[in-house]
Amino acid sequence: MRSERWNEVMGDSRYLAYVVYFNRDRDYFECHEVMEELWLENGRSSLLQGLLQAAVGLHHWDNGNRSGAVKLMTAALEKLGAHDGDVALGLDLAALRRSLEESLEALARRPLDAPFRAFELRIVDDGLRISAERWNEERRLEAE
Repeated sequence: MRSERWNEVMGDSRYLAYVVYFNRDRDYFECHEVMEELWLENGRSSLLQGLLQAAVGLHHWDNGNRSGAVKLMTAALEKLGAHDGDVALGLDLAALRRSLEESLEALARRPLDAPFRAFELRIVDDGLRISAERWNEERRLEAE
């Protein structure tokens, strides 16, 4: 059962932005910006930190900083691995851990030139999916 605290996080516009920036925009720098605020406000939760580090790891890899990517993805994997359960905050954490492991394997096989491979957060909560889509639509309308 989800705690009230996590329900609040899932409804926070910054969390919705994180999900949209990660999955739709692949803007991992913006993921970092919005998630860092949320992480600090929520007692520096290791779960939120793991999500933050996953995005920063992808940002580093996408920008050619493979050693930074390995460092952050490894840290993300440790934080997410310490969390009880395979689902949290509307996300499939088991799938996220697998994606991080696959990314680390690709970077280990070709440390100097591993081509960037994005992956998505697997959303398993219909409410989160709908809220993220709504947030994205509102953002699009504001930009017009």
